Amino acid sequence: MVFGIVLIVLVLLLVLWIIGAYNGLMKLKKLVENAWAQIDVQLHRRHDLIPNLVNSVKGYMKFEQETLEKVIEARSKAVNPGSNNVKDIADAENQLTGALSKLLVVVEKYPDLKANQNVRDLMEQLTTTENKIAYSRQFYNDSTTKYNTKLSLFPTNIIAGMFKFTERALFEAPEEAKKVPTVNLEF
Repeated sequence: MVFGIVLIVLVLLLVLWIIGAYNGLMKLKKLVENAWAQIDVQLHRRHDLIPNLVNSVKGYMKFEQETLEKVIEARSKAVNPGSNNVKDIADAENQLTGALSKLLVVVEKYPDLKANQNVRDLMEQLTTTENKIAYSRQFYNDSTTKYNTKLSLFPTNIIAGMFKFTERALFEAPEEAKKVPTVNLEF
């Protein structure tokens, strides 16, 4: 009789632990999904701003057609990366970031273009959006790291395996963004 009650209590505790571990993993999974959705919102905003910016600068930049074409091509790849894989999306977005950086450098060369109110407004919106994307990426990576860590810790990894929870990829910066820029203060 006592053995039966102890066994029932142990089984009940095990079931409660499994439920708690599962719910903890599910909360983290949903947090990661929400973080990705926030990145997606900002990426769509950036994708919407780019055609307006390109159209605004086209007339001024007759000699910089190649730069504009690279931005348009990179945007097209970012809008349709070919898969929903985080790495593929990150690669496409990182190419777009590089193309936009080159466009911003070119814009600096044209005083008339910098003075254009429409271009300034679009540049400001794009800069704000880039800052939001950076924050969203950081939040996504933090959430993903917590989730991936929880998946790999014992004994939660047993529950994760039973219910087929899988690790998520981080949104990583391109190699060129990791390089330290050269600063030359010579006049």
